[in-house]
Amino acid sequence: MTKQLLLAATAALAFSTPALAQTVAITNAKLVVGDGGQPVDGGTVVIRDGKVVAAGPGVAVPAGIRVIDAGGKWVSPGIFAGFTRMGIVEVDGVDETNDTGASSAPFHAAIDVTPAVNPKSTPIAINRAEGITRAVVAPDNRGSIFAGQGAIIDLGSDMDAVSKPRAFQFMEWGEAGARAAGGSRPAAYATLKNVLFEVRDYIRAPGSYTDRGKDAFLTRADAEALVPVVQGRMPLVVHVERASDILVLLQLKKELPSLKLVFVGATEGWTVAPQIAAAGVPVIATALNDLPESFEQLAASQSNIGRMAAAGVLVGIGTINQDEARQARWEKQYAGNLVALTKVPGATGLDWGAAFAAITSRPAEALGLGGEFGSLKPGRRGDVVIWDGDPLEIGTSVVNVFIDGVEQPLENRWTRLRQRYLDPKEGALPKAYQR
Repeated sequence: MTKQLLLAATAALAFSTPALAQTVAITNAKLVVGDGGQPVDGGTVVIRDGKVVAAGPGVAVPAGIRVIDAGGKWVSPGIFAGFTRMGIVEVDGVDETNDTGASSAPFHAAIDVTPAVNPKSTPIAINRAEGITRAVVAPDNRGSIFAGQGAIIDLGSDMDAVSKPRAFQFMEWGEAGARAAGGSRPAAYATLKNVLFEVRDYIRAPGSYTDRGKDAFLTRADAEALVPVVQGRMPLVVHVERASDILVLLQLKKELPSLKLVFVGATEGWTVAPQIAAAGVPVIATALNDLPESFEQLAASQSNIGRMAAAGVLVGIGTINQDEARQARWEKQYAGNLVALTKVPGATGLDWGAAFAAITSRPAEALGLGGEFGSLKPGRRGDVVIWDGDPLEIGTSVVNVFIDGVEQPLENRWTRLRQRYLDPKEGALPKAYQR
């Protein structure tokens, strides 16, 4: 190998290898744990080997470690984006950059987004600089009610983005599910019941399951991918908006109690909130929908999340159908607006602690991952953000971001463009314009 090739290989290896987690204490913080509690002054967070060791007022700082004095600034867990398609699509209309779905593939439930995640996708660095540290990444359905297996990613600057592959199975219900199943909700329900029957047959005798190839209703790979869903080992995340569609799924859960349902969207969820709460189904809701964008959202209300939470539903915030490939950062504004709703007569919002939990610990808990992500409780991943003000206020900026205890760069395409045009002067053209 030539010297030039050796240097290039060494540089590539360094670029793809995650940095080592730091042992660090952040002191003198206005501390937010992210579990629904309110901020406390004089807090300290200690991170060791990529995980939170302790967080709270009066926490002792171990000797000999790096100490960051927050100077009274807000310190919180990083934002856990409840539903995105970040990292698997760059430009929606350019097929070569869009890996959200496969229109002509014979596989559906077996599709796994993990190989498509691009850690260098432009929105990842932009959202990291806005305090987003983890994200739920889901495929899109094409030709089936089942879209495939989603992942949890971190937004770190290294090339190892996938924190948990095959974290859930994603399914479309309601209008989108009806279209995929042939044109009606009864067809979608028949499809789902038939899938469950076939998966049970596969579980009983995997070796005798007949794979009919591209003409199959359910390929062997799809059947295998749905086994953990039927057995309750993998959450089934379902996009559902209309109240009556929600009730159909809750009835299905009664028939198959092992299903770990998680609803996404749920615009009309507030109208059946007691039933959702009684079934113990968590929701990752679209925040602040107040206009019926479709016939399955006629009961849209900005009070949806607040009313579901008041009824006892575990509810977090996601961004399905809201530029979800790029704009996870909007979740902070949505949560802040839910706080503002508490001051609007007749509306139902969330208090500050509950609103912040809706973009941190609650989405993680909805997917069964609250013991690892979403808060600053001991043992959770060391995803910590220092802010220069209230993170739910639109004018607040990020000061520092740690992911798995590793301090992250905040520079991104936006910051570079801002710097280029902040003080324009005559001179040489930027490199992109040179021949």
